[in-house]
Amino acid sequence: MRGYLNPGEEVCIEARPHGVALARPFVQTLVLAGGGGGLVLAGSSFGWALGAVGAVALALAAVLALRDVLRWDRTEVVLTTEKLFVIHGVTRRRAAAVRLSRVEAVEVEQSLLGRLLGYGTLVAGSLVIPYVPEPRTFCRLIR
Repeated sequence: MRGYLNPGEEVCIEARPHGVALARPFVQTLVLAGGGGGLVLAGSSFGWALGAVGAVALALAAVLALRDVLRWDRTEVVLTTEKLFVIHGVTRRRAAAVRLSRVEAVEVEQSLLGRLLGYGTLVAGSLVIPYVPEPRTFCRLIR
């Protein structure tokens, strides 16, 4: 992360996306794993091929869950004295940033669930960052 900073630039706040960002991928993975587990159990009664398909579905569910957790873990939202940026990617790191001096308006979008759990979408110029924890803190520091 330090490679993205200019000389004299200081980090004000950095965070990873709120954990709720993992909810949808995990539900999808659990459905796949449940189906795979059901096929494994059915395979013991109806034939080995059904069990083999179930085992492949379970392995796929595990790989997808690992992928989603790695993506979440390797994503950072960073506010510095000069810019707001998001860094993401596991094998290939990418960064998108906006200079605070060029941002005219900063918006926070929060659903009811987002307000209850403390996350929202931060919109700063052309940069839209979903699942930001405590987005009002970011917004207050930007102003």
